[in-house]
Amino acid sequence: MQSVNNLYNRLQKALGLEEAGLPVSYVKLYKNDDVIPSEVFDYHPDEVTLTSCQAARQASLGDAVCLTRNNIGCIAAAISFGLVDQNDDKPFERPRVYTELMRNQSKQKDKFIPPSPRDFTEGLVYACKESGHQEFCLFGEKDSGRFKDLASAKQAVSEMIAIQPATMKAVFFFSTTFDAIDIIPDVIVFNIRPVELMRFVQAYQFITGKRVLANMGGLRSVNSDLIVRPYLTQELNISAYCLGSRIIASYEANRLGLGIPYKLFEEIVIGMEKSKTGYPFNLYPGAIS
Repeated sequence: MQSVNNLYNRLQKALGLEEAGLPVSYVKLYKNDDVIPSEVFDYHPDEVTLTSCQAARQASLGDAVCLTRNNIGCIAAAISFGLVDQNDDKPFERPRVYTELMRNQSKQKDKFIPPSPRDFTEGLVYACKESGHQEFCLFGEKDSGRFKDLASAKQAVSEMIAIQPATMKAVFFFSTTFDAIDIIPDVIVFNIRPVELMRFVQAYQFITGKRVLANMGGLRSVNSDLIVRPYLTQELNISAYCLGSRIIASYEANRLGLGIPYKLFEEIVIGMEKSKTGYPFNLYPGAIS
């Protein structure tokens, strides 16, 4: 933790935000053949399920959460993280946060069968109205679904980057205050204002000269766009968040997400430090309150 926290503290100092702070979540992915430290599994809740956006939000507030197939609250996130095969045709064994939204709006709650990973992959969940699966709606009879038809849903799903075939067994979200053991995160996720995002882009460009290309959608923002994409591509990515992030995890309206692979983090921090006189953050309206 010392190395990543040192970089984080340098970043805040370069921005002049030592007191206000930048909400951040550190993320470590554990493959099937990795050993999960007991200090990490201590933060594996058994009594509740949590979505990845909830876990990231909690980590940014100082908590830690270990998610596995057994307690992840979003089947789509389980697919993105490679915790489950995307073509598994069996529903998860216990109620999950996301699918309970479906059950609660259903007229036949007692007969509700949650969607399987394959139902997500085939677009049946996201085009619930047009696919004839009203039970997969989230907002009652008038719910349009997330896409106009099955073809649009399948196209969107095909572009939601995921770790498939499934090779992961856990994802650990932790904060700057976690000190049980030293862990180097795979991805650092910031929950930031647009003015702060702009400064990150400037720091990155100062060092590399490269433009930042955001690859985002309206679903699976935290798990696919902000964690898995940076993890697999080793490039930073930006997201305006998604339905679950806003409604389930309650991310604020004035916040955006930025996912940075660990290997780029030090480079961006150095860029932030060396460019601060060329990009005077304290002069940006509203940047320093």
